[in-house]
Amino acid sequence: MSREPLIPRLGYDYIFPNPRYAMKEGLLAYGGDLNPDRVLMAYRQGIFPWYNEGDPILWWSPDPRLLLYPEKFKIHRSLRKKLRHGHYKIKLDRNFVDVMRHCANVPRHGQNGTWILPEVVESYSMLHAQGFAHSVEVYDEEDGLVGGLYGVSVGTAFFGESMFSLQPDSSKIALAHMVELAKLWKFDFIDCQIPSDHLIRLGAECVDRDRFLDELEETQKKPGVPGDWREHESSIEAITW
Repeated sequence: MSREPLIPRLGYDYIFPNPRYAMKEGLLAYGGDLNPDRVLMAYRQGIFPWYNEGDPILWWSPDPRLLLYPEKFKIHRSLRKKLRHGHYKIKLDRNFVDVMRHCANVPRHGQNGTWILPEVVESYSMLHAQGFAHSVEVYDEEDGLVGGLYGVSVGTAFFGESMFSLQPDSSKIALAHMVELAKLWKFDFIDCQIPSDHLIRLGAECVDRDRFLDELEETQKKPGVPGDWREHESSIEAITW
């Protein structure tokens, strides 16, 4: 008689089960806390927290994994036109918490509620202060912050967590600039985590979890771009479309 695999509960240490042996859907462990050191350790191993309000903290490493390799990003004609002629300003790490809150609060088709709970905002804000979590922000001359994304950067991997749009395509504009930065900084990939038709149309692809973890190990051997990304805003101004 077959048995359902037991999902381990995390203790006080920051040791995770080996994600290579997680179930296909990726649930690896539960419990623990969102201490920034634990969260950072998770990302370095290809694991991320994802859960609903009222649930225990759930830790995931799904198979397959959706990755966007910067050189494979597809800029469609309408988006390229906006990138060339839109009246937008792109900023880095200026309003990280506001980006997270917009990602939590902007309604999404087919989605009720949000996993970006207050304790998640608090944890990632601390990672931001430590130079590991970052935001790419899109500003309209009249309406202010209208789109953006945030994620975690360790080594030469960027783990995209969420993005939002208050104007059409503003999240895609943020993503396009993140991709260009990834090219400039020689990042290996942008992790999009869960398969999404929307991101696949933009060039992301599903890869086997073992391949992802092998590639992730290589990214952790490189320094990446830690610290305050506001220091790199001049790189945005040099991008041409």
